[in-house]
Amino acid sequence: MPISPARVAAFDILLRVEHENSYASELLHASRYAELSSADHGLATELVMGVLRWRSLLDQRIAEHSSQKLARLDREVLTALRLAAYQLLFLDRVPGRAAVHESVELVKRARKRSAVPFVNAVLRKFAGRGEKFDGAFSIANANSSSELAERSAHPLWLVERWIQEFGFEVANKICTYDQRIPETSISVLDPAIADELRNDKISLSPGDMLTSAYRVDAGDLTGTRAFREGRVVIQDEASQLVSLLVGQGANILDCCAAPGGKTRTLAERNPDASIVAMELHPHRARMLRKLVSAPNVQVIAADARSFPVTAHFDRVLVDVPCSGTGTLARNPEIKWQLKSEDLADLQARQLAILRSAMQRVSPSGRLVYSTCSLEKEENSAVVENAMSSDSSFRVLDCRAELKRLHAQGELRWENIDSLTSGPYLRTIPGVHPCDGFFGAILERS
Repeated sequence: MPISPARVAAFDILLRVEHENSYASELLHASRYAELSSADHGLATELVMGVLRWRSLLDQRIAEHSSQKLARLDREVLTALRLAAYQLLFLDRVPGRAAVHESVELVKRARKRSAVPFVNAVLRKFAGRGEKFDGAFSIANANSSSELAERSAHPLWLVERWIQEFGFEVANKICTYDQRIPETSISVLDPAIADELRNDKISLSPGDMLTSAYRVDAGDLTGTRAFREGRVVIQDEASQLVSLLVGQGANILDCCAAPGGKTRTLAERNPDASIVAMELHPHRARMLRKLVSAPNVQVIAADARSFPVTAHFDRVLVDVPCSGTGTLARNPEIKWQLKSEDLADLQARQLAILRSAMQRVSPSGRLVYSTCSLEKEENSAVVENAMSSDSSFRVLDCRAELKRLHAQGELRWENIDSLTSGPYLRTIPGVHPCDGFFGAILERS
């Protein structure tokens, strides 16, 4: 019996994530998997994301039945074991026999035949227990940092940071949110597009935070004409909110602009503005140009730390590369790739980008600095460091801008104070129904 296309795709993607530090979500939507049926693509996504979300817990369970230390196993062998373990622990609709058989076949396909008896023995022991894991129940009953890290499959160092920063209860909510499949959000300004999506059998409900946002409840959004033509894109509501903080301008600069969701929002909200979207990597700049076809957007492939333009802008968005710890529900591989020592390197790069961008702000102009990180080193610490060396800027209180958006009917969320930390925007997964984002508004005198 041949291995199902979904399991082959999941196996290959998980190996690439391991070898290349790639993003699983990008690999799942690569052209090589475009021929998968909707059902196979759905199963591949479930398997890839499930294994990445629960990797440490899966390894713990596998180790209980293994005669060898997991660190000594070939990556192909361990990946096949993880795939089967996830199906056995979490998926009711997948027969245990099929999960075991196909993982054994994946080991053969990877030319690791000598490991077949070992894999078969481990998985048969595993399947014999008939165990199922209730992640939400287990996380909710954690009573210490180590229990929370183990039960929610998060690195202990990360959980301890969140407990110190937000308290145990909020850290628990973050971990619980990270282990759930996140809802799909889109931004739709034109009601006709929403009607078109509904006609294409896409079930929509209003966004939780923004009136221009919708949640996709059912249907294949990526198969619709509106999605293929770039008239609708998937974008978390907190990410949309950051774009709205930029406000109105005649000349707008978007640094580090790919993949382009925020650029697209800026162009829609400022159709008469001149917008420069900058992206370091040429291939990502090309992807950005495909996503954002607005004629008032100029795409430049350049390093934001050394601007190739001398112009000044009345609105600047600095959405810097970051650890992404606010997006672990969507990008669970970050948990296993990120190290605590990486934060210092990220902070240095973020500070260099912010300082460079500040030089491009016109008098009385505004700059929005943002990340999708929960870590203060990448957020308030970067802003405060940059401000200490440039007295021509002041930090504006985000509450005023959020209240303006609420008064204008843009912001649906009522508890504005919960969206702020000091003068900054601060969304927290599990506390808010979205990714974790930070935003600061700086104004030049």
